Amino acid sequence: MGKDVIVACDFSSAEATFAFLDKFTGRKPFVKIGMELYYAEGPEIVRQIKARGHKIFLDLKLHDIPNTVKKAMAVLSRLDVDICNLHAAGTTAMMQAALEGLTRPDGTRPLLIAVTQLTSTDQQAMEKDLLIHEPIDQVVMHYAKTAADAGLDGVVCSPLESQKVHDVCGKGFLTVTPGIRFADGDKGDQKRVMTPADAKAIGSDYIVVGRPITAAEDPVAAYERCIREFVD
Repeated sequence: MGKDVIVACDFSSAEATFAFLDKFTGRKPFVKIGMELYYAEGPEIVRQIKARGHKIFLDLKLHDIPNTVKKAMAVLSRLDVDICNLHAAGTTAMMQAALEGLTRPDGTRPLLIAVTQLTSTDQQAMEKDLLIHEPIDQVVMHYAKTAADAGLDGVVCSPLESQKVHDVCGKGFLTVTPGIRFADGDKGDQKRVMTPADAKAIGSDYIVVGRPITAAEDPVAAYERCIREFVD
């Protein structure tokens, strides 16, 4: 898979999701299914969206003891999604167990990526709430290197950290970057953000875009703007 825009379908129902996707006549955007939609509709929503021809990033951010995550990933591997994720903070043992569980008997599996630090987290919050006092860039690079050593395919990180992750882990190690906002848009609750064009310039492999597309007056036009700025 090459560079692409992943649309965050953060809706609370299948009805709202399909009403949104139906706007894209002639296009099949790569979509992210997160906790809100998955918990509302269950695995059937994944099957239905996949049947429509969309690539899927299943964004459930697993984080538990290694055995539990391994078994959960084995279940998720049956859904034929393209990308799954977990929290790098769950330790190397958890990530390795997840990879083992996600790998099907024939050796195939979705891409597996690790969340480093959420883009809603800044240095102050990390120190106050998580008692992590190292610089946030250093923490993200450590998590990325740990994920690479565990055999994962990439990380979720801020676009501000994408180039540094590639420097540490290599160009083939994927960076999937949320926190994308248009230059003339609202940051919302995101702290570490970047425009699609800047994310492209700094080397992000995929950008995840939610409200700038889903809440736009013309979602298709907003999506096409992202494609122009990031892919074309």
